[in-house]
Amino acid sequence: MSLFLILLAAGNSTRLKSRIPKPFHIVNDKTLLEHSFNAFKDLHKIKRTVIVYNKKHKKYLNKLNLKRTLKIIGGKTRQESTFIALNKIKKMNCKKVLIHDSVRPNPSKELINKIIQNLINNHAVVPVIKINDATKRVEKNVIFKNILRNSLRFSQTPQGFTFRKIYEKHKKNINASFDDDSALFTEDEEKVVTIAGSKENLKITDKEDLNIFRSLKKGKTYSGIGFDTHRLTKGRKLFLGGIKIPFALGLQGHSDADPVLHALIDSLLGACKLGDIGKLFSDKDKKYKNIRSTLLLKKVIELIKSKNFLINNIDINIIAQKPKIKKYSKKMIQIISKLCEINPNQINIKGKTTEKLGLIGKGKAIASEVIASVIKYD
Repeated sequence: MSLFLILLAAGNSTRLKSRIPKPFHIVNDKTLLEHSFNAFKDLHKIKRTVIVYNKKHKKYLNKLNLKRTLKIIGGKTRQESTFIALNKIKKMNCKKVLIHDSVRPNPSKELINKIIQNLINNHAVVPVIKINDATKRVEKNVIFKNILRNSLRFSQTPQGFTFRKIYEKHKKNINASFDDDSALFTEDEEKVVTIAGSKENLKITDKEDLNIFRSLKKGKTYSGIGFDTHRLTKGRKLFLGGIKIPFALGLQGHSDADPVLHALIDSLLGACKLGDIGKLFSDKDKKYKNIRSTLLLKKVIELIKSKNFLINNIDINIIAQKPKIKKYSKKMIQIISKLCEINPNQINIKGKTTEKLGLIGKGKAIASEVIASVIKYD
């Protein structure tokens, strides 16, 4: 079966009442369009993906890394956009096609596979869900008729079709208006097979829907602990929390010896189960000689983002007899928030002493300990 996917993202998003087009709203570091695309991307049965977009939204689309897709400009209506896409792939040996609204970002793999399986022996397959609420017909905020709900269903996407059939029906009804593609079959009194849809396969129409989707995509939280200490010495600059601090002594180490960022890196790697700082940045490697720890932290942030982790919060203790940390903590928070790509209010820094006990208390070393929590998204 030569199966294609059409993702529709060409609407004007007027009902959301937002300056950002609906397909490009971000939930858990991904746009709705990316969530929809990712729902299908590992299905090897799909030979080609077509994204239909609004030409006014091209700057948003260009920012996304949607690999191996055919991107085309849509029309003024959903039906016109669909027909443009069908017309584009007409000569590409497409036998079956899935048509999906990009603002329905949560179809499960199970649902998609059921549609594909049923499409083998049918021309039209649509997921539907039962209506559980009492159903009324209303005009001007007044109920004037009760409707029996037993046979009523809400239809969803993706909807699957034999390409030849859906193409001819769109061509025949080019100027007509229908709520979804399956309506073209029922209008011709042709069979449309239904399968059980899912309430989690919701369509984003307004801000309430957006909030419901956010709650569905909540990830799991993990925590990690980091600790680092370095000896103070002459002839070195003092770096703490990503900033250079004027001080008579600096910290001894292979890199810039920033114990705050080193402990932070270890806490993040621990939370994400990705080893430790020594594993990633060996002190035997000459390329890390005197390197700024800000550069190391940037690399770690890129790594954890690639694994679908986001930072939830960071709590830092800086243990030093001198210098006093309080006057520098605000600037440290600003630097760390930029490096970690989080809000400053997600970071807390506390200056501690050892009451003049030990190497730290004698002003011969500085240490830092960090607890970080991260959220893992599927």
